[in-house]
Amino acid sequence: MKRQLKPLTVAVLAYAATIATPAFAQSSVTLYGIVDDSIVYQSSQTNLAKTNPGRSNVKMASGIWAGSRFGLKGAEDLGGGNKAIFQLESGFDINSGSQQFTNAMFGRQAWVGLTNPGYGTLTLGRQYTSYYTLLSPYSPTNWLTGYFGAHPGDVDGLDTIYRANNSVVYTSPKLYGFTVSGSYSFAGVPDSVYQGSTWSAALQYQQGPIGGAVAFSRINNAANGGGIYSSSSTTINSTSATDGSGQPGVSAVTAGYQRAQAQQRFAVAGGYQFNSAWDISVTYTNVQYIPGVNSLFTDEAVFNTAGTVLHWKATSAWDFAAGYSYTWASKANGINDAASYHQFNLSQYYSLSKRTGLYALEAFQRANGNTLAVPSGTTSNRQTAANATIGDGFQSAPSASRSMFAAGVGIIHRF
Repeated sequence: MKRQLKPLTVAVLAYAATIATPAFAQSSVTLYGIVDDSIVYQSSQTNLAKTNPGRSNVKMASGIWAGSRFGLKGAEDLGGGNKAIFQLESGFDINSGSQQFTNAMFGRQAWVGLTNPGYGTLTLGRQYTSYYTLLSPYSPTNWLTGYFGAHPGDVDGLDTIYRANNSVVYTSPKLYGFTVSGSYSFAGVPDSVYQGSTWSAALQYQQGPIGGAVAFSRINNAANGGGIYSSSSTTINSTSATDGSGQPGVSAVTAGYQRAQAQQRFAVAGGYQFNSAWDISVTYTNVQYIPGVNSLFTDEAVFNTAGTVLHWKATSAWDFAAGYSYTWASKANGINDAASYHQFNLSQYYSLSKRTGLYALEAFQRANGNTLAVPSGTTSNRQTAANATIGDGFQSAPSASRSMFAAGVGIIHRF
């Protein structure tokens, strides 16, 4: 015989269901990722020290359009508009299965924080600096990729290779189109508040079809007086490296200045969307490498870059982009014929679906003038001819000559 529930019992159960159900819906965790692989050709390849003869090369390369990765991100509603948030992201090489960063499973991002729509977002961990985050909507890497389209050697840090350990980042809510952000990374060096630290500040404006940002960052070497970057430096990609190999952004452009006491970057960027098919972005950056007594160079080095990217969304499936940048050293330790770099980029992307796409990339760079060679022991850096090095994908494998052409085709899948 079936037993009938009393109306009061039914009401109590219904009320319990209404208060219990949201408790399970207030938290969310998302698994996501990108798998990207390609075949790349470069017309000439050597190493930073130029000890290998220049030869053309055809190779497979992972993460050309967007770095191959997987990650977890989540949020928990704390009430009153407050949320606890986190993100853990690991990079990998699809062709070897190896981690992107040595001894750092979640080397791309690893942070936790709080957010509120009225007060902004505060996060702690290994993450991007405010400099990169607010400039990124106008970066040439959005359609030209970082591998091919970053400014030569990614000298100005507009690609994602610059991540900082031990970082506290605050980003304000958007107000009248403006967003401000600041970040500070603690090195933890005894008796010093600046050795090895990284800090940055940025201001962004975005309203309708117009947007822009201005930002500044400083990266301090943990080694007092300059020298080889150690794991105590917050902006480093390998916590186990003691020979400086974990330092990001070392290329044929800046190899002679890699033992600087500090690096400073100032950037102004903007964009305009003409219509649903056409948009343009422009950037100007000024980068300073500041010497110390152990840096093996004596005067501040200054690199300037001006660039632009034109993007055309021809159809719902096709995207095309073209870019140009000019980088020149305005101060170069007494070098009369200072280095300069002209870089030209093209990209084509075809969407097979919302998650899968095919792409092709082409780039050419011409280097002129002279720069400083790779440091050797404790001998002061010597002058050497500037070599071409496209984007940031060829940092350890620049051209053996002043010119370089590269092209790649690949496939990307997002999940």
